[in-house]
Amino acid sequence: MAETGQRTPGAEDHARVIQLIFGAMAGQLMGAAVRLRVLDRIGDGERHADDLAAECGTHPQATTRMLRALAGLGLLAETASGAFSATATGALLRTDRPDSKASLVGLFADPAMLRAWEHLDDSVRTGERSFDKVFGTDFFGYLKDHQALSEQFNEAMSQGTRGVAELLPEACDFGRFTTVADVGGGDGTLLAAVLRAYPDVRGIVYDTAEGLAQADPVLDRDGLTGRCALVAGDFFAAAPEGADAHLLKSVLHDWSDEQSAVILGHCRRALPDHGRVLIVEVVLPETADTGYGGLPYLSDLNMLVNLGGRERTRAEFEELCGRSGLAVASVTPLAEGNPYCLIEARPV
Repeated sequence: MAETGQRTPGAEDHARVIQLIFGAMAGQLMGAAVRLRVLDRIGDGERHADDLAAECGTHPQATTRMLRALAGLGLLAETASGAFSATATGALLRTDRPDSKASLVGLFADPAMLRAWEHLDDSVRTGERSFDKVFGTDFFGYLKDHQALSEQFNEAMSQGTRGVAELLPEACDFGRFTTVADVGGGDGTLLAAVLRAYPDVRGIVYDTAEGLAQADPVLDRDGLTGRCALVAGDFFAAAPEGADAHLLKSVLHDWSDEQSAVILGHCRRALPDHGRVLIVEVVLPETADTGYGGLPYLSDLNMLVNLGGRERTRAEFEELCGRSGLAVASVTPLAEGNPYCLIEARPV
């Protein structure tokens, strides 16, 4: 819980403000490190700044300064003057790790994600997203016209989903379902984890053709192609038939209440009366707190400026489901220290 009152600001308060305002620079530093593949080049060993500069084609002194900034953030360690190795945190910026966050970092450091933030005050005044005014199209329309960024977005979403994929099969008994459809399921990372844990369950990954572009290798790697169908479609037009559970992870926060109600309504109509909608989202507390370093609230504003969506409280999810012919049966945190919850909704 955030502190209240009129305590006189101390040195730590001044330092906190400076740390926060420099956060944008830290994000850009990480983005540059990913684009230059710094952590890939360092690998498991130790590299000298001059050697990295020669390999990256960068200025030697500027490279040393960048590496020392990464060390200052705890992503590298300078073991001797000019010699650097990766920390456990920095290793997550490597592209060759199954737990990599490199694409996620690259996406959030991309101008397409950042430029609308320059107009946050406009979005706060109007309640409307700024992305369209900056780029002349909506976010997903922009991705369709920029294939490289679209691929990076898909991989970033997969990277962001892997932690949830490890937790979800334990948090929900999927064995009670015959077929689970992952609506907006992208490359199938989340559904693959469910199907691995529940070998008698079949699956459907439902997304746009662009969203499904990397799904075949994911399912093939886990030997799931025979148990899981890929269905291209638009969840604003329909939801997939033939499933008794619809799974939506980080879908509804992309969209307004009106749009989300359309998506949920299609799921309700496609499900049998005994079916369930399983929503995996961050659930905001009823009053603001400092949990997770404020990240859920920054995500909420990112939805505002870039996509027009929002993060929601339990009461707001209950209201949204009620508009769509569903009732929230339970809200279960996936794990301590993880902001995601499983919201189970049943038809009414």
